[in-house]
Amino acid sequence: MWTHRSWQGRLLAHPLAAHERLRHYAGWCNAVEGNTTFYATPARDTVASWAEQTDPDFRFVLKLPKLITHEHRLADTGEALGTFLAAIEPLGPRVHALWIQLPGSFGPADVGSLARFLGRLPRSHRYAVEVRHPAFFDDGPSARLLEAALATVTAEWVPFDTTAFFANPPTSDAEREAWTRKPRMPLRSAALTDWPIVRYLGRDDTARTVEGWRHWVDVVVGWLREGRSPTVFVHTPDNADAPVLARRFHDEVRARVPHLQPLPEPLPTEPLTLF
Repeated sequence: MWTHRSWQGRLLAHPLAAHERLRHYAGWCNAVEGNTTFYATPARDTVASWAEQTDPDFRFVLKLPKLITHEHRLADTGEALGTFLAAIEPLGPRVHALWIQLPGSFGPADVGSLARFLGRLPRSHRYAVEVRHPAFFDDGPSARLLEAALATVTAEWVPFDTTAFFANPPTSDAEREAWTRKPRMPLRSAALTDWPIVRYLGRDDTARTVEGWRHWVDVVVGWLREGRSPTVFVHTPDNADAPVLARRFHDEVRARVPHLQPLPEPLPTEPLTLF
């Protein structure tokens, strides 16, 4: 996601043509979750525009289409997968990882299907898998089974940390809506590869969001000192200040790891004038 109504004119210039919106977002953050690809494979020309708006080191973590992960549950997906991979080809090195988000019903009995699917994927990409079945978090053997399947292709296990969000009852309309839609995921912070990916959901209250990510600051600092290259996505129910919060998280990490590269400077939201 790189556009949000509440960002327009406040964090991003407004109005902006469609082919400029990602460029302005990339002034705030150097990575993005490609959530829209879950709903439909984009046109190749659209993807080429994304490449034109970003530097080669910008990170796209693109979600595989639901046709592959949820409707076909990773079986008989050759045509759909081929279409998707061809569509995203213009991004080149910007594709940091392909994100395989699996439905909550995809449990330990389905790991064999995941292993076969991973085994058919081209090695030209990295892969990151997000599971939501509780057995993977409660049952040691199930977690080890999943980790073994991921290890065959050096795929990462993506944690979606919603513990801070569900720690207290909702207090806003956006939080009440998210309360019914977001999964209650246990905290998991082990990295399997050198490219861990974290998805964190805070609250609309900034203080609670910041308090909830303290654990992740410590974890990310540790990963960086180990030589890993993590990617962290910060969300709130309304996402009104998500880019600002992401930069604040980065600043907290960089204060403890000074060699970490700074984020880019945001583009001005209004045209520059002489007076």
